[in-house]
Amino acid sequence: MPAPDTSILIIGAGIVGLGTALALTARGERSVTVIDKESDLAQHQTGRNSGVIHAGLYYRPGSLKATLCREGRDRLEAFCTAHAVPFERCGKLVVATDAAELPRLDQLAERGRANGLAGLEVLGPQEMQRVEPRVRGVRALFVPQTGIVDYAEVCRTYARVFQERGGRLVLGAAFAAARRDGATPLHATRPDAQPEHPRGHHPRWIIRTDSGRLPEIVADTVINCAGLHADRIARALGARPSLRIVPFRGEYHELAPHACRLVRNLIYPVPDPRFPFLGVHFTRMIRGGVEAGPNAVPALRREGYTWRDISLRDCAEVLGYVGFRRLARRHWRMGAGEIHRSLSRRAFHRALARFIPDLACADLRPARAGVRAQALAPDGSLIDDFAIESVDGAIHVLNAPSPAATASLAIGERIADLVRPV
Repeated sequence: MPAPDTSILIIGAGIVGLGTALALTARGERSVTVIDKESDLAQHQTGRNSGVIHAGLYYRPGSLKATLCREGRDRLEAFCTAHAVPFERCGKLVVATDAAELPRLDQLAERGRANGLAGLEVLGPQEMQRVEPRVRGVRALFVPQTGIVDYAEVCRTYARVFQERGGRLVLGAAFAAARRDGATPLHATRPDAQPEHPRGHHPRWIIRTDSGRLPEIVADTVINCAGLHADRIARALGARPSLRIVPFRGEYHELAPHACRLVRNLIYPVPDPRFPFLGVHFTRMIRGGVEAGPNAVPALRREGYTWRDISLRDCAEVLGYVGFRRLARRHWRMGAGEIHRSLSRRAFHRALARFIPDLACADLRPARAGVRAQALAPDGSLIDDFAIESVDGAIHVLNAPSPAATASLAIGERIADLVRPV
């Protein structure tokens, strides 16, 4: 039986992959297939985050994150309104708990204004308590554009609309290998493999999966939105990205029901500008309850949601990467502190009690964890912007951590421009 054809194959049915599928079908592209190795949607980054609709506060003006977060926020809210997905624009408070953080808070306010955020308010101790009565700090920045949503539900709705437009979604179909017309197979286990085709000839992709439902599929263009595995799949498709995805686990606690009254909406710390992580914070969830977290600890497996999830291959790959060794030498103290908070609920509590002294350690209950696919450069720097590359008939989303969920529809439009320019 011949392999089915598709014009565009998207690997990864997370929120970025499906957002891209929506952008393409909105332009009239009717031959789009999305595959994913999981049997259900939103099993990884999409369904394991804070559920925050980011305003676009933190990102360097002019960067992809700044531009696409702002565009994506508006698109996401419009989509949720049109398809009855619950969301709320509730605002958040970024709190400085000591005077040493005030210069960074002021810089954050300047950056937010440069990114087009209107209505930012700098609040003193009494003013911030009118927003969050139990919070304590020396100064705070109120960001009215921040919101909350359930991204797993958003993802399911993306999938439904995509299929209603004639798109094909195949779950339980993991990428196994790739080749071009008549070329030597390019396997995921062979990162040194190179595509071979005659000059002037543009062969199609033949993608093999591990699914009996779709063992092979032929595509003109492949879009790699594989998240935690995007760099490996890029290499299997013949690309040569210098960066490497390093998994960082973010662990959450939920507040006991009686303690949820301590938080009205969202309370964040002033972030450390050296890192793309925002620090442990409080988030009211759209479905009810309050979560606290996440921290950021190295995961021992690309999908390592606990310390018991270990992959020798993944660990060896990270430890053997010069970029990770340089990062570890430079920031080992920060890493040790994050690991300590992971292993000690009291340490996790101390980080949160800086903002809400009334919070008791017993009010924290271990909850879910997520793993962030963070790209790391060979020099040890954490890639701070979205990274999208187009190489030899394939497009690779190589770095799309937060705020990618917020920006998913705008990222999809950017990728669609690479495939089918308007």
